Amino acid sequence: MGNKPSHQKLQEERTVFLSKDNAVYRIPSLFYDRDNKSFMAFAEQRSTADDASTKHLVMKTGTLKKEESTGVRTIEWSELKVVKEAHLDGHRPMNPCPVYEKTSKTLFLFFICVQGVVAECWQRFWGCNRARLCYITTKDGGQTWSGVTDLTHLPDINEWATFAVGPGHGIQTESGRLIIPTYAYASCSASYCCISCYCAVPYGLALYSDDKGSNWLFGEMLETKSVECEMAEVSEDAGKNYIYCNARSEGGYRVEAIDTGAGFITLPSAGKLVETGGGCQGSVVSFPAQSEGDSSPNKWLLYTHPSDQSNRINLGVYLNKSPQDPNAWSKPWIINSGPSGYSDLAYIGDGWFACLMECGVQKYTEQIAYEVFHYSQVKKNTEE
Repeated sequence: MGNKPSHQKLQEERTVFLSKDNAVYRIPSLFYDRDNKSFMAFAEQRSTADDASTKHLVMKTGTLKKEESTGVRTIEWSELKVVKEAHLDGHRPMNPCPVYEKTSKTLFLFFICVQGVVAECWQRFWGCNRARLCYITTKDGGQTWSGVTDLTHLPDINEWATFAVGPGHGIQTESGRLIIPTYAYASCSASYCCISCYCAVPYGLALYSDDKGSNWLFGEMLETKSVECEMAEVSEDAGKNYIYCNARSEGGYRVEAIDTGAGFITLPSAGKLVETGGGCQGSVVSFPAQSEGDSSPNKWLLYTHPSDQSNRINLGVYLNKSPQDPNAWSKPWIINSGPSGYSDLAYIGDGWFACLMECGVQKYTEQIAYEVFHYSQVKKNTEE
């Protein structure tokens, strides 16, 4: 009982988006600009917790602060701003998913625009897509944005019952490829729209660009049924880079897959990364191996997701030093006890990470909060 007030205070200090009457914030997305040493946090603003009530995408910018006496890092956030450019008439914007193109210093904010209040389950049932694939760009940290670019003309979309991006974040590989994680419901009746479609099955896949965002294409779908996903670039001892994908599932455990250049291959589950209830989004980032003494070209993985197999509670941080081995995942370090939902990770550098997370005292929709932590904390709290 005596610890409860301080816990409440800690929650308030970590708040980025606080839900209230007629304004519920969900679906966190986080980007860290290493050039300007600043954060951009995105979310959906809804009238209620329901997906169909989304009104706007909103954002805040943040500056990392260091407490000199303790070394603790905190983030100082700006006032909330509605990203009014992320809009199509008659549609609601959803699933913010930014990716940064380093050469042109351009941030692409991808999202989907869904017609009216049409639900995803309706689109899946009828095989009738009502979502549009969109992005806007900024070169000044979100102070100004371009108009909307609509990519729904891409041919693959015509074959799907519906689709979505992310949510979370995209990546730029060392080769310069931009990747937006995506999932699509492959309709069993691609030739006809609005006839009953009972067998639309979701699969994760990548939307990518090899020309700094001028043109975009879809890659091949994962072999295994999978939904919301995030991707990271990792490397092996031989120095070859590949793409790792971690996806939501309905099978009790997460779907993991790797793409070494010939399409995604699903890794066998080791039962270490549990899925929660009917599924929940999770986040993954790669970061330079934190080897003691020896420098290493390898990259490790950090992953966040509710650690309970039944309910969205107890957000865990998991570490994997051998990304191709599902058995190498650590036990979770719980960074938020109690109600926990969607999350998004960013690697800051020098072993530091930031995480946005849905959380609350009674419900995970009460707020989107942040946590900043160091690899040394991860190591200490995930060791057996």
